[in-house]
Amino acid sequence: MGLSTQSDHKTKLLDQVRGMLRAKHYSIRTEQAYLDWIKKYILFHKKRHPAEMREKEIGEFLSHLAVNKNVAASTQNQALCAIVFLYKYILNKDIGELNLVWAKKPQKLPEVFTQAEVEKVLSQLNGVYWLLGILIYGAGLRLIECLRLRIHDFDFTNKKITVRAGKGEKDRVAMLPEIVIPALQKHLKSVKSQHDQDLKEGYGTVFMPYALAKKYRTANQEWGWQYVFPASRLSIDPRSGVKQRHHLDETAVQKAVRAAIKKAGIHKHASCHTLRHSFAMHWLQNGGTLEGLSHHLAHSSQQTTEIYGEILDERAEEEYEKFAPDIDF
Repeated sequence: MGLSTQSDHKTKLLDQVRGMLRAKHYSIRTEQAYLDWIKKYILFHKKRHPAEMREKEIGEFLSHLAVNKNVAASTQNQALCAIVFLYKYILNKDIGELNLVWAKKPQKLPEVFTQAEVEKVLSQLNGVYWLLGILIYGAGLRLIECLRLRIHDFDFTNKKITVRAGKGEKDRVAMLPEIVIPALQKHLKSVKSQHDQDLKEGYGTVFMPYALAKKYRTANQEWGWQYVFPASRLSIDPRSGVKQRHHLDETAVQKAVRAAIKKAGIHKHASCHTLRHSFAMHWLQNGGTLEGLSHHLAHSSQQTTEIYGEILDERAEEEYEKFAPDIDF
C-alpha cells in the first residue's frame, strides 16, 4: 500500500469518525480530542491502518503514553476512549483484553481556598471575570458550564440556574447567588445591545445544540438562546461554517483567575477549578450533606464527592494537633 493510498484512507477514516461523533452529539472539544488521539495512534504505528491492528498495537500505544510520555491517568483513559470509539463505531470490531501499563492516579487531595482566600481572589477580579468567579464558587459550577450558559437558563425570581448538558450530558438546577444578581442583570443589558447590533449587521446567530438547529430554524437568533458570556468578536463555527458569536474563551478566564490568585498573595497551586473545590469544602463545613453536595456538583459517583469529606477530616485532624493540649503520657 503506497503512502498516498494510506493518506487517503486516513483522511476518509477521520471524516467517518468526525461524522459519527457529531451524529452522537459529542461536544466539539471531545471531537477534537478524539481525532487527535486517533491520529497519534496511527502515527505511532507508522501510519498503519487501524483495521490492520488490534489489541496488541492498542496496548503498545497506551503503555507508551504511560511509560514514555508520562501522561496522567485521565489522559491515558481519554486516549483509550477515543480508540474504543474508533473500533466500535467505525471499524465494527470489538476490543478484547488489553495488556496495559496504566498511568498511576495521583493520590493527593485537591487544593482548596479558605473563605477568606476566596474573598481575596474575587476582590481581584473585575467585570465579566468577577461574575464568572462568583458563579463558579457560589453555585459550584465548572468553568465550561458557566461559559455555556444561555439567557433562558437564569431564573432571577427563584434564584436558580439551569445547567444544561453538563458533564455526562446531565441537566441540573444550581443556586444563583443573590450577590451577583444586580451586576449580572446590568451585564445582560450590555449583551442585549451587542446582540441587537449583530442582528442589524446580518449576524446575531448562535450555536444550537443537537437537532434543535433543524427543528427551530430561527431560534438561533432569539435572545433567550444567546450566551450570557459572549466572545468579544464574531468567529467561524468549525462545524457549520457560519460566522457568529461564540461564548468567551476558557483560556482568557483561566488567565484572569491565575493573575487574581497571584495578586491576592496566595501561594497555592490553584486555578478556576479551585473555586469549585472550595464551594464543596465550605458546603460541608457549613453543615451540608455529602448527598446534597453530590447533587449540586453533578458527580456521577458518590466516591468522587467523598474526597471532600477526606479533606474535611484531614483539616480537622490538623487543627486538633495544632491546638490540642500537650499531655505527657
